Amino acid sequence: MMRATEFEFKHRFWFLAGIFWAGLACYRFDHQNAAVALAGLIPPSFVHVSSLAVFPHSLHLIFGFAGLLAILAAALRTWAAAHLRSAIVHDHALHSEGLVADGPFRWMRNPLYDGGILLAAGMGLLASRVGWFVITFGWLLFYYRLVLREEAALTESQGESFRAYRAAVPRFFPALRPQVKSSGALPQWGQAFGGEMFMWGFAASVVAFAITLQIKTFYIVIAASFICYMLYWIARRKPQNQKPPARAE
Repeated sequence: MMRATEFEFKHRFWFLAGIFWAGLACYRFDHQNAAVALAGLIPPSFVHVSSLAVFPHSLHLIFGFAGLLAILAAALRTWAAAHLRSAIVHDHALHSEGLVADGPFRWMRNPLYDGGILLAAGMGLLASRVGWFVITFGWLLFYYRLVLREEAALTESQGESFRAYRAAVPRFFPALRPQVKSSGALPQWGQAFGGEMFMWGFAASVVAFAITLQIKTFYIVIAASFICYMLYWIARRKPQNQKPPARAE
């Protein structure tokens, strides 16, 4: 399968957003929500309520599971960003000048993309049945194409060291134990949580929706998290854009 182009890698956020909105657009021809379809499959005895009340309880349960997936996604990406650095994670350019094999990279080669797949599976439950498949497998396919591009660049720049790492550590599915030794590099959690603030906002919005089942609440939380995320990056980049003070002679 052809790997992603430079344009796709540079604008990967917008491609992922486009896939997500394409999944939501599937409501045009598939009118049943994916979570509602799952709720109909849960027997009343499983949620310990009467059959008259099982439907809303089932939806709380399903969207609660979606919230759990979103939390796991944010946690995994934050752990990875603590070792890879958020400036690299969110950079438009492909970085292949070094190989990181600490933190979650000892269990899996692409924890950032694994987190994205978990998020897609969770947030995809807001879409229709067909939309869930479009979002989840659309993101998986796009991530796979990004991985092919990154691996080609790492093979060219790192040579045998990356080939050995690639042979030892699974691409997506995590190993049961670390497959390579840690270099001892310390994680930087502050910048990691700041860089993944938007992911935590996604998780919070899904959890809020699981509690209230109100789409308005979902949009309020996601909008607030986006504003906080933008303010964080503006504050982070502001000193770099300021001219240094003139030196007294």
